[in-house]
Amino acid sequence: MKFSLKHSMKWSIFISIVTFLLACIFSVISTTVLSGVGFGVGVIIVLLLILIGIVFDMMGLAAAAASEKPFHAMAAERVRGSRQGIYIIRNADRFSNICNDVIGDMTGVISGAASALVVGNLLLSMNQGNEMFRMVTSVVFAGLVSALTVGGKAVGKSFAIHYSTAIVLSTGKFFDLLERRLHIRIFTKKKSKPNNGKRGK
Repeated sequence: MKFSLKHSMKWSIFISIVTFLLACIFSVISTTVLSGVGFGVGVIIVLLLILIGIVFDMMGLAAAAASEKPFHAMAAERVRGSRQGIYIIRNADRFSNICNDVIGDMTGVISGAASALVVGNLLLSMNQGNEMFRMVTSVVFAGLVSALTVGGKAVGKSFAIHYSTAIVLSTGKFFDLLERRLHIRIFTKKKSKPNNGKRGK
């Protein structure tokens, strides 16, 4: 694909605005939801945010690492999701940007803020006013969230590299389902030269 600075700048501005709006919306939603729940439910929500970040990070890397060639063979056999898989690989730069940077990083930031709110609710319910205890609890919980995020993404990256074709195909099947059932088309069909080599980040 020919690099275009103009198109790249337009995409960067567009995705920055979208990220800002989504981050604001999800921050408000997570704060509203977590403000009225107990510690156990709050922890589950934080873990769910971490899992979402790991899954989308894995999807973005798989799109960048996958080869287009096997999807042409699957498309010839009319395998569902193979056509969408080709579009994903041909748009790997934008797809990985959305998955890794927009959704992946955004969930990381929101999960950090959510974990602070969960700890605050826990300390408030315990009527714990000891400053040292509050600080230690906050630091430990933040460390656990960071460790789970980084460790989970490390495992996810290994899966994404070794099973990139399967991951992209599964994503393509989901997009195919959206097209057939809900008539939601993620990628618009456009003419492009096939790329049978591997696409790196």
